[in-house]
Amino acid sequence: MSIEIKAPTFPESVADGTVATWHKKPGEPIQRDELIVDIETDKVVLEVVAPADGSLKEVMKNEGDVVLSDEVLAIFVEGAAGEAPAAEAAPAAASEPAAAESGDIIMSPAARKLAEENGVAAAEIKATGKDGRVTKEDVVNHLKGGSEAPAAPAAAPKAEAPKAPVASPSAGSSPMVDQGDRIEKRVPMTRLRATIARRLVEAQQNAAMLTTYNEVNMGPVMELRKKYKDQFEKTHGVKLGFMSFFVKAATEALKRFPAVNASIDGNDMVYHGYQDIGVAVSTDRGLVVPVLRDTDSMGLAEIESTIGDFGKRGREGKLGINDMQGGTFTITNGGIFGSLMSTPILNPPQTAILGMHKIQERPMAVNGQVVIQPMMYLALSYDHRMIDGKEAVQFLVTIKELLEDPARLLLDI
Repeated sequence: MSIEIKAPTFPESVADGTVATWHKKPGEPIQRDELIVDIETDKVVLEVVAPADGSLKEVMKNEGDVVLSDEVLAIFVEGAAGEAPAAEAAPAAASEPAAAESGDIIMSPAARKLAEENGVAAAEIKATGKDGRVTKEDVVNHLKGGSEAPAAPAAAPKAEAPKAPVASPSAGSSPMVDQGDRIEKRVPMTRLRATIARRLVEAQQNAAMLTTYNEVNMGPVMELRKKYKDQFEKTHGVKLGFMSFFVKAATEALKRFPAVNASIDGNDMVYHGYQDIGVAVSTDRGLVVPVLRDTDSMGLAEIESTIGDFGKRGREGKLGINDMQGGTFTITNGGIFGSLMSTPILNPPQTAILGMHKIQERPMAVNGQVVIQPMMYLALSYDHRMIDGKEAVQFLVTIKELLEDPARLLLDI
């Protein structure tokens, strides 16, 4: 029985997606719930799995194609894995290899094109693909290493010429040019990276963005953490970090300064009666910002556990769209990478973002004495259309005071 494999149903905030990677080819055996294809959206990568045992009959959308919500991606044949006849699957695969010049060697179309462009015979290339297939990577490796076969007389002049591109600029490819020691590689920007770039530029162009700075003595929080971290982990099963203190301090400050927790919608100012704080997480694909919901009702242990789960799923590419929807305020921590000072960029439509930085011991004047203290610079970028400088400074000072005297978080003072 044939089944239509469709793109996931996207939420209203996601207009479309892009076919990122096909993990299965037509005719290849597939088991139920096995990953078939990845669909990349502006925020996350969505996985499409097999509805039953069987195989792909026909692929309707190739890698790089834009797809809409619930659009058909492929035709799936249900049945025992590997049951689909190879003869039926062969014409359906867009990348199925064709016979090479010798009639015995099979090459993918991309490999054939690249070999022809560089005047390389199929017999000279070491094949590593399935069933002795010559892949595009095999051709690239051959061109990089050079051919050991005797060169034809006509090819001799080419040996002194600069090397040609070792990859074809066809759809989805990554041309690499080798000119001695100067190597360049061109790769298409991922959808997530393109979205990040667009949103950051929009934030700078559309908002009256300013940044105010302060510094916080992390000694009290570090002492509290040192004293209770073992008992905390034993009780709650999660390590006590610094981010939970910042989330709780920011939550309290947001309650005192509603404009920092607001957003701009056209000519309207929307004041949120809740605190949903996004925590920036760095992944191999780029920066994502999953959201902690109703942080006012969360304890330190729940915050640490949720952030840990976000980080793990972010690295595995398993964050869902709902994890990153909404958010009224964002915290980003460049200190984990060693940043001492930076200016964070707003995460629209939010009107403020807090930047944490590296904790560094510095000499400070305390009660007329020079004392070495673990200090951190804080940066608050804000939209001046919504937030006055006085509010921004007072907001940041509130966070500083709460962190330098953590008992105030418990006493609500």
